[in-house]
Amino acid sequence: MTFDPASFVFTQPEAPVAIRASTVLPARRENIEIETEDGKVLVGELALPESGAITATLITLHPLPTHGGFMDSHVYRKASYRLPALAGVAVLRFNTRGTHSPRGTSQGTFEEGIGERYDVEAAVRFAVERGLPNRWLVGWSFGTELALMYGAVEPVASQVEGAILLSPPLHRATDVHLKEWAASGKPLTVLVPEHDDFLRPAEAAERFRLVPQARLLGVDGAKHLWVGEKYAARVLDEIVDDVTDAGAGAEGLPREWAGPFATASA
Repeated sequence: MTFDPASFVFTQPEAPVAIRASTVLPARRENIEIETEDGKVLVGELALPESGAITATLITLHPLPTHGGFMDSHVYRKASYRLPALAGVAVLRFNTRGTHSPRGTSQGTFEEGIGERYDVEAAVRFAVERGLPNRWLVGWSFGTELALMYGAVEPVASQVEGAILLSPPLHRATDVHLKEWAASGKPLTVLVPEHDDFLRPAEAAERFRLVPQARLLGVDGAKHLWVGEKYAARVLDEIVDDVTDAGAGAEGLPREWAGPFATASA
């Protein structure tokens, strides 16, 4: 059975409630399908603000599917739950080829980041065709490899403003790809956990010296998977600061909500 975002039940609290991992704020949510140039159908979800202008669009690229990564990986799930309401940000999530989640399974099989080029291009094309403005790639772990490998070359480069990387391992992405980002001049923000399993802040700073415009932030206490509300909230604050004019504010995005909300089962 495919999860239906319309199944969320919203209630109005009597007083503001703390925003927790399972808190779902109002948005216009729809299940989507994205077709790639090589004929694969990818499943996903698009979450839009209920009203008002869209301030930015996040095209999210998830962690490694062979190690449990998918469109519902927790930072992206929380982005879709919160950012349309808190910041007017549209969140596009999808499963790369062969990846399964409660939303369903995308066609194809995992291709080590090679065939996934078509997935990135298709997701960006979908966002363009839907008229979603101010488009940014957001990659996490394996997703950072896809952003680095394909985000600074056509047909993607001219369709996105820049990219935000969470926990880049720099396994598949090479200095060649970093130099392509440098040449593009596009903004690149790199969030590196202090206790990352693959690339820690000091080494990341050295590797990303090839991209003069890169903004690298080491996050004290964090690990590769950004487990814990403190770290997930920090990531969302940094993303909103980068992609919107208003930013997350001096204190970060609100941690309480006074309007209707739902509670996700997982």
